Amino acid sequence: MRQASINRKTNETDISLTFGIDGEGTGSLDTGVPFLEHMLDLFTKHGQFHLDVKAKGDIEIDYHHTTEDIAICLGQALRQALGDKKGIKRYSSVFIPMDEALAQVVVDISNRPHFEYRAEYPSSVVGDFPTELVHEFLWKLALEARITLHVIVHYGRNTHHMVEAVFKALGRAIDEATTVDPRVKGVPSTKGML
Repeated sequence: MRQASINRKTNETDISLTFGIDGEGTGSLDTGVPFLEHMLDLFTKHGQFHLDVKAKGDIEIDYHHTTEDIAICLGQALRQALGDKKGIKRYSSVFIPMDEALAQVVVDISNRPHFEYRAEYPSSVVGDFPTELVHEFLWKLALEARITLHVIVHYGRNTHHMVEAVFKALGRAIDEATTVDPRVKGVPSTKGML
């Protein structure tokens, strides 16, 4: 099973995270950040992953450090769980609608961290979760997983729906890109490595 566990403790957060690529869309989430938990649950379910997260952070200040550090841990776990990357599809592009909203996520499991983000939300918060933290989460995930990640929210009116479409598309895109294709011999790169 392609799985990894990461523990990260700083003066701001204490996080234990286990991520399995080949899961059943289940896990447990205890972060103190309800909207992020909702998004991670969608990511896990639609990616058919396994994700356990236990996080304590300085949420009395705000959600920034906890959100960022969970993304760092998730990215590191994804990278470790992939191992040598032999046989994976590597690329994926997924569109997901959520009612009036449409999001697109494009992934390259490239070992070349890069992030592009195109999203304009009608509201700066969903509940008490700042939408600017969606960018922070996705950027740190891409950086630590060492993937190229493009996220585009094409349109929408409801901020919750727009962010939800992003996390569902993220799950499905990473699932597709990490799928082992029996036709692929070695790693999918003319360089001979990823």
